[in-house]
Amino acid sequence: MKVLVTGGAGYIGSVCVEELVRAGHDVTVIDDLVEGFREAVVPEATLHVGCLSQRAWVMEKLETLQPEAVIHFAALAKVGESMEKPGKYFSNNVSAGLNLLDACVASKVRKLVFSSTCATYGIPQYVPLDESHPQNPINPYGESKRMFEGILKWYEEIHGLAYVAFRYFNAAGAAENRGQSHREMSHLIPNILQVALGQKEACHILGTDYPTPDGTGIRDYIHILDLADAHIKAIASEATGCFNLGTGRGHSVREVIQTCERVTGKTIPCVEKARREGDPPELVAAPAKARETFGWKARFTDLEDIVASAWKWHQSHPQGYPSAAGSPGSSGSV
Repeated sequence: MKVLVTGGAGYIGSVCVEELVRAGHDVTVIDDLVEGFREAVVPEATLHVGCLSQRAWVMEKLETLQPEAVIHFAALAKVGESMEKPGKYFSNNVSAGLNLLDACVASKVRKLVFSSTCATYGIPQYVPLDESHPQNPINPYGESKRMFEGILKWYEEIHGLAYVAFRYFNAAGAAENRGQSHREMSHLIPNILQVALGQKEACHILGTDYPTPDGTGIRDYIHILDLADAHIKAIASEATGCFNLGTGRGHSVREVIQTCERVTGKTIPCVEKARREGDPPELVAAPAKARETFGWKARFTDLEDIVASAWKWHQSHPQGYPSAAGSPGSSGSV
C-alpha cells in the first residue's frame, strides 16, 4: 500500500515508518524537521521536507504522490507550551491539519489515521478511561486534538474520508535503531535517563500533592513499537472511529523514577516542584475497544522493559540524532 506519513521524522513517526517499510508498504514522509531528524527516516522511505501550513504545497504533494492511506503524526505536543501559546497550537494542530484533510479529499485518499491523545479527556471522572468518557480537555493541546477529531467525523460524513483517531496515553521506550531525540526534552523517562547519563543534575517531579497514593501523577506508558503496530493494523482495517492506545496499567512519577534507578543501576536525584498547569492527576487507558476491533494488544506491558529499551537507546545515542534544526516551519513531529 502507498502510505504517506506526516511527522515521520519524529519520535513515534520514524518508528512507525520503519515498521511500515518492514511490512512491505511504499512509504513517503512529510516533515518540516523542526522537531524531526533526517537520520530518523529509514532510507527505504522518501522524505519531503515541508510544512503542512503551506496549503498549495500540501495540495500539490498529495496530488503527485496519490497515497492510498495517510498517517498523520505531525503536531505540536507540549502541554506546558500550549498553556503559554494557545494560538500556536490551534494554528498548527487544527488549521495546518485542515490543509492536509482538504488535500486528502482532493486526492481521493481512502483512509487517514490520526495521532490523537488522552489529553482530550481532561480530568478523569473515572479510571481507567474508555472511549465513551466525556471529553473536557484542560489545556489547548488537548483541545486542539479534540477539535481535529470532530473535524474528522464531519469529513468522513460529508466527504467519505474514513478515519481512525488513536488517543495515545504516554508514548515511551525505543526501537533498536530509533528512539527519543528532541531539541527540548519534555517527556519524563528521557529526562530521568539524562540524569543517569550525567547530562542533568536532577530530575524534576512536577507536583507532589495530587490525590494519588504517593502524591505524584499517574500515567499509562505505552511502547512506541506497540503504537506503530496499531497504526499498521488500522490502515488495513475497514473500521473507523476513536480508540484508546495504552496498556491499562498506571505508574506514578515516583514509580517511574524507581524503575529507572533499577534499570540503570544509578541513583536519580530529584527536585520537587509545583504542578505543571494543565496536568490531570491520573490517566490510564481502557484499551479493550482497540483489541476487539483490530486485534491489537500492547506487547510491552512491563514498565521495566519499556525503560530498558529507552536506556539502551540513550546509552548508544547520548546526544540523540546529530542533525541540527532543519527548515523553519510549524508542523512539528511526534
